[in-house]
Amino acid sequence: MENKKPDIVFLDAYSLGNADLSKIKALGNYTAYETTRREEVVERCKDAEVVISNKVMIDREAMQSLPKLRLIAIAATGMNNVDLEAAKEFGITVRNAVGYSTHSVTETTIGAALALYRQIPYYDRYTKEKYPLQDRQFHFGREVHTLHGKRWGIIGLGNIGHEVAKVATALGCEVAYTSTSGVTREEEYPAMTLTELLTWADIISIHCPLNARTHNLIDAPELASMRRSAILINVARGGIVNEAALAEGLNRNELAGAALDVFTSEPFTSESPLMQVHDKNRLLLSPHNAWSAEESVKILVECIRDNIRNFYA
Repeated sequence: MENKKPDIVFLDAYSLGNADLSKIKALGNYTAYETTRREEVVERCKDAEVVISNKVMIDREAMQSLPKLRLIAIAATGMNNVDLEAAKEFGITVRNAVGYSTHSVTETTIGAALALYRQIPYYDRYTKEKYPLQDRQFHFGREVHTLHGKRWGIIGLGNIGHEVAKVATALGCEVAYTSTSGVTREEEYPAMTLTELLTWADIISIHCPLNARTHNLIDAPELASMRRSAILINVARGGIVNEAALAEGLNRNELAGAALDVFTSEPFTSESPLMQVHDKNRLLLSPHNAWSAEESVKILVECIRDNIRNFYA
């Protein structure tokens, strides 16, 4: 690194929870903010050479007002919060963190499928609230199924998609995938069109980026084409699934269940169509934390450190 340590600003440090950030702090003159509103970015970053952001938007207007800014280190894999075209124009390097959450998101995906198929939330509540009052040993209030023998369709066969495919195969599932990039390559799993995959699969899990091609990729027609016994899992990005269409599809029994870790608006409001799903046991929600296993966060911190250190090397 250069003799003079760079000024480093982390705009939304809360996003890494209680992670030990000492390895990042040691790289420069470090300032952190728990959260940052969009209108606060320029003032807080005016002297920064390096800005770290997980989800705070850094747009063209902000970059124009930050002549000292040299590196944006994204504390995530997705890069939707940075205007990449403007960064290139202004000579600002952008680096993201890749691969840190593969196992965490994979396990969340598999766990969501198990939770929906085995009705784990329902039976947990029943056992805590009603089982002590019963005179029968067994209760069959919700139908349960095995993953073994099911058809698992993967949308986006990147690092996470590959890992999900490997684990699903080990659990006895038949796996196929569809690509959203338009790039075809040799894979050990059969490729299908999205339409073919949706009609074929018992489980659909989404692992692709959000972009112009994938916005509302799963909308009302796609949901209607799924098997009524199928489940949908989105651990990629909100906006890939049309949430209003999903709520309507669940209420019309067009699919058996869904699990979402990501949403179009985060956090969503009480007016979200997801809150209008009648049978709450069919919809499993988590607050965008599929990636956040402690082991993954540790790797993420190291990725951010390396991206900054390598930039100045």
